Amino acid sequence: MTRATLAFTFAALTTTAIAGENFLVYFGTNTNAKNGSKGIYVARFNSASGELTQPELAAEAGNPGFLAIHPSKKYLYTIGDVTTPDGKKGGGISSFGIDLKTGKLTPINQASAVGSGPCHVNVDKTGKMAALANYGSGSVASYAIKDDGSVSEAASFFQHEGSGADPKRQAGPHAHSVNFSPDNRFAFACDLGLDKVLIYKVDPATGKLTPNEPAFAKTPAGGGPRHLAFHPSGKYVFVNNEMAMTETVFAYDAEKGALTEIETVSTLPEADRGKTGLSTAESLAHPNGRVVYVSNRTHDTIAVFACDPATGKLTLLQNVPVEGEIPRNICLDPTGKWLIAAHQNSGTAALFKVDQDSGKLTFTGTKVNVPGSICVRFLALD
Repeated sequence: MTRATLAFTFAALTTTAIAGENFLVYFGTNTNAKNGSKGIYVARFNSASGELTQPELAAEAGNPGFLAIHPSKKYLYTIGDVTTPDGKKGGGISSFGIDLKTGKLTPINQASAVGSGPCHVNVDKTGKMAALANYGSGSVASYAIKDDGSVSEAASFFQHEGSGADPKRQAGPHAHSVNFSPDNRFAFACDLGLDKVLIYKVDPATGKLTPNEPAFAKTPAGGGPRHLAFHPSGKYVFVNNEMAMTETVFAYDAEKGALTEIETVSTLPEADRGKTGLSTAESLAHPNGRVVYVSNRTHDTIAVFACDPATGKLTLLQNVPVEGEIPRNICLDPTGKWLIAAHQNSGTAALFKVDQDSGKLTFTGTKVNVPGSICVRFLALD
């Protein structure tokens, strides 16, 4: 692939192309008059030099918080504000075409979330379906993805029922994320309001989800499960509990789609445990299987855990300052050498270097401006 093919039209993006080391980095945001965000932003990253360019607007969109990239690299999906064909405004899923030369996004179509307050989206491994979580109504929806990258109307929809231990935060369901299993047979929806991870079977041919048996796994009462990550071995699942500032480790039965709790550990340094008003946001497992990361959103740190690949158990190594306010999302680049943290309140994103032996993080000094930044996604160019 030639240098010309990879060149950006954005004047600020000037990194020299090096085969296998160049990425687009997309940022999802919340948009409002106060922070000035206009939609989805894109930067360029070089994994050899660690150079991250200042992001530019890739597409205007309303509250495109979380993003998912199609495995073909041709399309990008986001949740946020949509207008349905009948002119109704609400929350939903939007599809975009990706221009790999410029990073720009072209709108394809939109579909309703059916429920309210969509907050998370993912695309399955085949690229034939997408699923989203509705925080407001506590529900999940799935969609067929057509050959042109467009999404169907909801192919399946499930309203969660029940409540949790905390009468204020958990009076009803609040689905917070949807993730597909490594073998693409199951989808897992963390529901903060129910203290459950709900489990669905996946049918890419139709874009539909169906309840699994077992239908869910319980998380610690009052914890509020938010996001999860699979261990690269596929043997374990890591769930961060937003309200309790903890991480729960599950053993994963890939045949049954079942989760069995192994342990739950704090994401805070010992001196800060027990403090109120704090919340976690994201869980990541390093590709080497030896490290797990959790963003402590209101503590403004990233918890770094050593992971025992033989047991899945975690040992807290570090709470590194995140270099911004409210780290909603953290994301490792595909090489596992770098991590970007998106800061919602300070409107920035910071780059950290990953120690390849210990997994510990060191701030590189690079910080870019992304108004209302919520989500980070890497797309390999070569």
